[in-house]
Amino acid sequence: MTAIPPEVDIREVGPRDGLQIEKPIPTAAKLELIDALAATGVRRIEVTSFVSPRAVPALADAEAVAAQLGRWPHVTFSALVAGLGGVKRALAAGLTRLEYVVSASDGHSRANVGRSSEESIALITPVAELIHQAGGTLEVIVAIAFDCPFDGPTPPERVADIARRAVLSGADAVSVADTIGTATPVRTTDVLARVRAAAPGVDLGLHLHDTRGQGLANAWAAYTSGIRQFDASVGGLGGCPFAPGASGNIATEELAYMFEDGGITTGIDIDIELDAARLAGRLLGKSLAGRLLAAGGRPVPADTACN
Repeated sequence: MTAIPPEVDIREVGPRDGLQIEKPIPTAAKLELIDALAATGVRRIEVTSFVSPRAVPALADAEAVAAQLGRWPHVTFSALVAGLGGVKRALAAGLTRLEYVVSASDGHSRANVGRSSEESIALITPVAELIHQAGGTLEVIVAIAFDCPFDGPTPPERVADIARRAVLSGADAVSVADTIGTATPVRTTDVLARVRAAAPGVDLGLHLHDTRGQGLANAWAAYTSGIRQFDASVGGLGGCPFAPGASGNIATEELAYMFEDGGITTGIDIDIELDAARLAGRLLGKSLAGRLLAAGGRPVPADTACN
């Protein structure tokens, strides 16, 4: 028998997490970026969020973007929501794969969505019911899963408890988010193990930020512990506007480069992904932080050498 090659599923979150802290760009520019990302081979794209346009003006055109997603039938699109109003907007716009955020700390929860963590947990059941009635799926993302800029370290058991309650309340999947990029490999595997024990058999993903340069190390540690679903953002774009100190996500091209070099299939063409990152930089009028974007892939052999 031939062994099945190892594989991971990378969700591109650049159009949502990557753009949410940037100055608004035209809808046409977003669609151009989505088109470039869809050409990379990525199977899933988190394309926008249905939240208050006043709070996140960069994503105020969520409905206009959603109306054009039929151009890319080979990609599964999803969107982020923060409450029942956002769920209704997303479903009306035709998006039925939705992510609902629950902060593990009160400080971030109140800054992010204007309610306590427990109040957000209480909303999971009606959010799930509304989505399931429309034939959709709900993923609960546990934000601030490691540290909070307002409340300090997040107890790992708090993250596990939220995951357990999310599943009991109707979540189809759970994701753990290192929102401000403070996790390390040891902490990452510890929290994921606790969540697995609290919510066995449920699809579990990981959303990483690279604020302190630990993102790829955390992703590899998670992979070796059994995680196969990861979020990443083109060119390392991203950050939370309601979490002081948060910076970009791990870069999609760098995550794919690491896995592919290890014989782990991502389905992503890294050269095309780098082209998409360059496009993102041009559309935003800035240089992106991605290191692979700056350095390129493996060098072509030359006649000279240096130390």
